[in-house]
Amino acid sequence: MPLRLRPNDPTFYDLFTESANHLVDGSRILAELLGSTAGAGLSASHQIAAQMKDAEHAADETTHSIIRRVNSTFVTPFDREDIYRLASDLDDVMDYMEEAVDTIHLFNLDKLPAEAAEQIEVLQRMATLTAEAMPRLRTMKDLAEYWIEINRLENTGDAVHRRIVAKLFSGEFDALTVMKLKTVVDLLEAAIDAFEHVANTVEQIAVKES
Repeated sequence: MPLRLRPNDPTFYDLFTESANHLVDGSRILAELLGSTAGAGLSASHQIAAQMKDAEHAADETTHSIIRRVNSTFVTPFDREDIYRLASDLDDVMDYMEEAVDTIHLFNLDKLPAEAAEQIEVLQRMATLTAEAMPRLRTMKDLAEYWIEINRLENTGDAVHRRIVAKLFSGEFDALTVMKLKTVVDLLEAAIDAFEHVANTVEQIAVKES
């Protein structure tokens, strides 16, 4: 096997960790919003939506920093295409979470299905695991447990999403409410799926670099 030389510059690993930490913040804000729709009301939702918008902007800045860095670096720690893909996958997660929060605010929803809390718990766990995994890209060691657990959590998220959709179409809700709530839970499901894309990209990178 040919010897692979990686640059010692830790900047890319630090930026990917920073990007994942933005997702931890985003999932926390989602949980706060769920609490506001359960009790504090729409004024709190407006404030939390603004917090999520700020978090999304911060995540975008980190993504731009990664792109600028890869475009200005002659030797990268792994394939440029993989760096672009991982940066994009991480950005997608934040975009879906921000869109979910914005949709809750724009639709003036004052309550979500109780099972949405399970979706957000899955997202919070995925965010924490991803933030913990990013520094390990530097050595490409001990990453398998990360993508295995993310895939398991994605399956859990799929099951929760199916239960919510079945409940929405049970006749308990009017048609307009079904449309609004399904839009939100579909966005949360999309964020969960996007975390799986992050894990799959990490797996592909680790296999190529091993």
